[in-house]
Amino acid sequence: MTLYFENETGEDLSLPLNDIYEEVVRKVLETEGCPYEAEVSLTICDSDSIREINREFRDKDSVTDVLSFPMLEYDTPGDFEGLDEKSPDAFNPETGEVMLGDIIICIDRVRSQALDYGHSERREFAFLIAHSMLHLLGFDHENKDDEGVMFARQEEILSSLGINR
Repeated sequence: MTLYFENETGEDLSLPLNDIYEEVVRKVLETEGCPYEAEVSLTICDSDSIREINREFRDKDSVTDVLSFPMLEYDTPGDFEGLDEKSPDAFNPETGEVMLGDIIICIDRVRSQALDYGHSERREFAFLIAHSMLHLLGFDHENKDDEGVMFARQEEILSSLGINR
């Protein structure tokens, strides 16, 4: 597994972000039964940066907590069957790893949402990674049924890691 990590804030953050990132990504891939080694990119930014990215890529002038940019499309969320045949360009030719996509997390929102929800910044950061990883695997929450499935998976993943509210 190759995990890219970039902290664009220039801040010395108090959490072991890389460790949490790796732990949650591994657990999501394990839980969803990903049969491939994977490649994921995570960028930590501030409110101004994520607002700019939202404007550029989503035509939304707002600050969000996380953005997900999946590299793959799935007929069924988390269904990897035949991926190597249907999407051979989804694999890094140098490593053979499936390129899942990019995650961008706003550290300002991690902090504020942890306070708002009354849990730790570690829990909020882990939650946003789990949430975004599920998006990279084709899950969404556009309707109540899909939201129920996705949110249950997030909680299952975090609970299995002992990361609770």
